[in-house]
Amino acid sequence: MPSQKGTKRDLKEEAPTEEAPAEERPKSALDEVMSQAERAYAAYMDAERQVAKAYHENEMQVAKAYKRAEAQAHRSYEAGVTQAMKDREQAMAKAAKTREDLISRAEEAYRVAVEAAASAADAAVAEAARARDEHVEKAWKVRDETIEQAWQIYSKIAR
Repeated sequence: MPSQKGTKRDLKEEAPTEEAPAEERPKSALDEVMSQAERAYAAYMDAERQVAKAYHENEMQVAKAYKRAEAQAHRSYEAGVTQAMKDREQAMAKAAKTREDLISRAEEAYRVAVEAAASAADAAVAEAARARDEHVEKAWKVRDETIEQAWQIYSKIAR
């Protein structure tokens, strides 16, 4: 940047070859501006480093938050799967118990039905036997009466 005294190169040429200690050198307005520019540039670079550091820290926090959320999602999934398996096992156990109860009731109903059928068959056979015996007895009675009448008729004729 050109100034009233000249360019930076011109200033170097004008500067004394032997450097005087900083306290002994006279300070010019340009030296003061350069010093301020250097301090401003250093402050800018420091601020840039701080911004980069803040971005990096934020990135790390976001990554940690993601990892926590991911771990929580995995834990929730595992808990859900575990609960679903537990619920399924309980439902299957309940269904098996209900099945066993129904089979037991069906077997009992079958046993009662078989006994009732056997009892009814026995009663029907007994009734049929009783009726048969009555009919046979009546038939014998009729036979005996018929034979008696035939003998009475025959004895009247044969006399």
